[in-house]
Parts: sequence; C-alpha cells; structure tokens
Amino acid sequence: MYDFSTIGAIIGMAIAIILIIKKFHPAYSLILGAFVGGIVGSAGNLGLTVSTMMTGAGSMITSVLRIMTSGILAGALIKTGAAEKIAQGIVGKLGAKKALLAVAVATMVICAVGVFVDISVITVAPIALAIGKEAGYNKQSLLLAMIGGGKAGNIISPNPNTIAVSESFGVDLTSLMMKNAIPAICALIVTVILANLLSKKEGLKVLESDLEKGETKELPSFLTAILGPLVVIILLALRPIANITVDPMIALPIGGLVCTIATGNIKKFGSFAEFGLGKVTGVSILLLGTGTIAGIIKASALQQDVVNILNIFNMPAFLLAPIAGILMAGATASTTAGATVAAQTFSSILTAEGVNALSAGAMIHAGATVIDSLPHGSFFHATGGAVNMNISERMKLIIFEALVGLTSMVVAVLIFAVTSAI
Repeated sequence: MYDFSTIGAIIGMAIAIILIIKKFHPAYSLILGAFVGGIVGSAGNLGLTVSTMMTGAGSMITSVLRIMTSGILAGALIKTGAAEKIAQGIVGKLGAKKALLAVAVATMVICAVGVFVDISVITVAPIALAIGKEAGYNKQSLLLAMIGGGKAGNIISPNPNTIAVSESFGVDLTSLMMKNAIPAICALIVTVILANLLSKKEGLKVLESDLEKGETKELPSFLTAILGPLVVIILLALRPIANITVDPMIALPIGGLVCTIATGNIKKFGSFAEFGLGKVTGVSILLLGTGTIAGIIKASALQQDVVNILNIFNMPAFLLAPIAGILMAGATASTTAGATVAAQTFSSILTAEGVNALSAGAMIHAGATVIDSLPHGSFFHATGGAVNMNISERMKLIIFEALVGLTSMVVAVLIFAVTSAI
C-alpha cells in the first residue's frame, strides 16, 4: 500500500515543471510541486505530506554536505588559475589544427577533476574563442565542443550529480565515476565529430569584441595546477584499490588545500573556500527542494506503475534507469536535479527488480545528460553567454547536445546489457 497515488505524484511533477519553465525559482518550484502533489495524492492528508517532504529533504543532507565541501576544491581550482592552466596546457599541446578536439578534451578534464560543468565551459570559453578566431572556427562548433566535453567529463567527475546518485544507490563514488569511463570517451568522440561537422557550415564568426581584453595574469605551472585534482583521485581510488575508505567530504577539500599550497596561495585559502561555497550554495538548496518532491514520488505508486507499463510492453526493467534520467533532467533542465530525483525515486525499485545498483546509477547519470540543457535551466543561458550567443542561435545546438548525451546513455545501457548477460 502506497501513501500517495500516481496521479498525485504526476500532478506534483507537472506543477514543478510549469513553474520552472515560468522562471519561478527551481527549488521553490519543486517544493510547491511536492506539496500540491502530496495533498492531491493523499486525499488532503497535510501531516503525511509535510512529513514525507521533510523525510525526502532530510535524505539529501549527506549529499549536500559532500557538495558543500566540494566547493573548496572548485574554488581553489578556479581562483588559483589552476583550471585555466589545465585548459591552456591541453589546448597548447594539441594545437590549432586540432582546436575542437583540444577544446573538448580541456573542458572534459576540467569538469572531470571537480569543476562544475557550466563553470568548466565558462573557464575554457576565452581560450576556445581565441584559438577559434585564429583557426577560423565558428562559435557553434566551439561551444558544442565545450558542452560535449563537459557532458563527457561530468559523468566521471566528483561533481554534485555524481555524489547525489552514489548516495541514493549507496555505491562508492569512485566506482560510479569509473563505471561511465567508456560512455564518456564515446561521448567525447561523438562531440568532436559533430563539432567538426558544424565547423564546415556557415555560422557565427568569432569577433575581436568576443575576445577577453585584460591584464595578463600569472598562472601556475601545469604540474602544480594538476596536483590538487591528482590528490583527490588518489584518495578516492584508495577504496577500490586498497580497501581504504576516504570519504569525498574529506578527499575533496584536501585536494583544494593541496592546490592552494602548491600554487603558493595558502594565505588566501579562506577566501577561495568562501568563493567555492558561493558556487555550490545554489546546487545545495536545489537538492533540498529536489528531495521534497523525490520523497513524495518515492512514497507513491508511480514507481510500480511505471514498472507495470514496462512489463506490458515487454520492456526490461533496467530501461527504467536511463528513461528516468532523461525525463527528470529534461523536466528540471538540470543534470543534478534530474539525476537526483530519478535516483532517489527509482533506486529501490530498480534494485528490487534485480538491476545492479552501480549499473543503475551509471545509466541514470548518463541519461540525465541527454536533455538537461533546455532553455528553462541556467546551463542553457550560462553557456550561451560564455560565447556571446543569442537565444535563437543557442537553441539550434540542443539537438547536437542531446546526441552527445544519448551516446553516453546508449553505451552505458549496452555495457550493462552485455555484462548482465555474461
């Protein structure tokens, strides 16, 4: 017996989506949607609705704490210039002839080491525009290379979405990151192919006014810049390698501290941490709102009804994972919110149906990158603004971004299907 009806859960999600599209704050939209959905789904049981919303939000606390501490690493990488140096180093090595590959790889690496995907694009954009102007690439091809590289890096990163999914399924963060390594590489390859196709079409030229004009700032060496992220990777890898568990809440800030010390900025560590906290505050608040509606959906009959529909059409239960990731991320226009709602809502039913928790988490995570950049989300506007592209031009890239995300999702599903059949 479920506490809430399927229709209530659907109405709650619909209200949240409509409010988000209408530019109401996403966190408040999700909370209001959860409340209305709970009231409708429980035939007016106010106490049950509120307690379920609280429980759902409470289940996000450990994820929020880890995400808050991840801000220390992100803040250090950005403020010390380490992220920019990593991008410069990769682009410099590959050169102008392979500019699109260089830009995609640079964004992928920066996102993969712990910088949020929108900030990764914004960080690489000035370098991409400069090399793009020199090599004659249009803005569309450059932006797609950055977004696609960011999507590839995002599914193998210690970022908020990965942390939230690993929490929901109770799986090791490093293992979840590594699970999508092959899908990430495939997404990168498709990104470069599509970006090269776009570069051959008439597009927006990079103008002199698009290039940053300002004082040249001193950046750390490449080895120094990469040291903090390497420490994080080593600490997180201790669990699968040596069965020594270092929680992300410890590993991520240590990486930020190492980055700050290595770049000679230890006196600024406090201000860098504060900057990083400012970058994750919005995501943390969004996750609490996400938890309220995830709690209502999880306590509703929606999960079982979706499985029943899959059975009617003779579709395997594991397909629920990528489908949920796609739909929830599209609804919220956010990889983090979409992956979290999908994981929180369907983790128990997927594991009950015999789907491996790690594989289910990976498929949801990959699925959440398919249509996560729709216009009612901030990522759409932040990335368009990074290259001075208007909304109509930015809209034309959505289909290409979706193909990149779809690639990683399909590969993740195929890997699961093959491994489960062996």
